[in-house]
Amino acid sequence: MEAVQKDHWYFMVLIFLPFLKVAVQQKDAITVHLEEGMVLDCSCPWNGNLSMVSWTKVPDKDPIAVFHPEYGVAFSYHYRERIDFLKTTPMDGSISLKNVTHQDIGLYHCSVQTFPQGPWTRNIQVEDLDIPPKEDNGTEPPTPEEIETDTELVAVQNDDFNISCNHVHNGTVYQVILEKMPHGLPWSIIGVCKKVERGLVGEDYSDRGRVSCADSLDISLHLTGVEPEDGGFYRCTFSTDAGVQTTTVLLTVPPPGGFSLSLYMMYIYIGAGAAGLILFIVILILVLRHRKRNRREEYRVKLHPSQSQPNFYENISVCPRSARKSKQIRNCPVYANLPNVRAHKTRHQLPYK
Repeated sequence: MEAVQKDHWYFMVLIFLPFLKVAVQQKDAITVHLEEGMVLDCSCPWNGNLSMVSWTKVPDKDPIAVFHPEYGVAFSYHYRERIDFLKTTPMDGSISLKNVTHQDIGLYHCSVQTFPQGPWTRNIQVEDLDIPPKEDNGTEPPTPEEIETDTELVAVQNDDFNISCNHVHNGTVYQVILEKMPHGLPWSIIGVCKKVERGLVGEDYSDRGRVSCADSLDISLHLTGVEPEDGGFYRCTFSTDAGVQTTTVLLTVPPPGGFSLSLYMMYIYIGAGAAGLILFIVILILVLRHRKRNRREEYRVKLHPSQSQPNFYENISVCPRSARKSKQIRNCPVYANLPNVRAHKTRHQLPYK
């Protein structure tokens, strides 16, 4: 029954909190450095009775933590077991955060409901002093021409790709922040590697890849199935005892029909292989035709041996055409190619004429 009552009053807070009238509000926001166990001070400066304390984080409208003197405390899911109400004085609504990450950076709004003087509010800005200052509000992000890149990379669409930032300067590194700036958009943190008392801590905020941290605080982003939206600028900010050092990487993802060196080399290899195969087939056909022609010539010679020797007397006019008399014709020799046939021996000799 008690749990039901707590849920009920927390639900009522969510409904009526936007309609509460703010009587006194601190104009300037207090800046707090992001650190483990940081305290967000929200102590009401006047006396009275505290009715309720609520904390919200801009731009979220729902409370992240609520305190009621009678019903106790309630927290949102992401801040459960991470926020503690200090309650050092009867009018104190301060909180402390543990297990902090860079996602806790932002603007917090504290509202203290009191009686009889009414509500009192305060804004607290949580920043990481190791992050370079952002551009002023109202200014456009820098254009690609204004950004100096140290490394330019080209990734093939739908392939896996790895972006690494290695610290090559002197000095001891205690934190590195990986940021991404898509074309036309401001920088956003996608990964953090830092050293704390208990060892190395890595924070991964990337939706498109996996951030890895090395013991030397070198940071890398592994992209699986690269898409065009992965293109843009990536910036690694190393915080060292010698100062802040930055490395900027430009990643380009050309469309499938664009120029790709690996694809171009593959086409060259395929063309060279096809040309070599065609040349081999042509040479093989010529060799086979030559061998077939030689075999056909040898077979023809075997069938007609007499045709293997050239006829030197063919179509040679030995007897002049003007010799019409019989005496002249007799004196003209006549040659002919006759097969060599052995004469058969006969018992009777032919009479001599």
